[in-house]
Amino acid sequence: MKKKDILFLAYLRKDARETLTTISRKTSVPISTLYDKLRSLEKDIITKHTTIIDFSKLGYLCRANIILKVEIEDRDLAKNYLLCNENVNSLFKINNGYDFMVEGVFKHIKEMEDFLELFERKFKVLNKNVYYVIEDLKRESFLGEPELININAD
Repeated sequence: MKKKDILFLAYLRKDARETLTTISRKTSVPISTLYDKLRSLEKDIITKHTTIIDFSKLGYLCRANIILKVEIEDRDLAKNYLLCNENVNSLFKINNGYDFMVEGVFKHIKEMEDFLELFERKFKVLNKNVYYVIEDLKRESFLGEPELININAD
């Protein structure tokens, strides 16, 4: 991928609502080229346009990263259960002795504890670790700082 393309992605990551006209001025790339590049990237590299929400302002005061290891026979059912659960914001298949990392969003700690209790009743959980998110220090910022992209380097 060319450095100018990475720079374009960095501007989109920083603010996806930035107009192509403004990005064109900042990058010296014609708007039509940026438009074509955006359509091309949406087919291949950009997987989703989304909004990052401050869940606490919506009353969801508990966020947790939950690491789970389940019995091998339960893995597919557990995965499907987690994929469909309204409290699961992100779900990852992981390694090093565990199966899933769940980013859960809950109104209160009790709601998260109820979620885990129900999960453990449905599936044979061999191991779990819960890490409460106290504060976001940095989030979704990889390739999100256009000023750090050196377009002259290889």
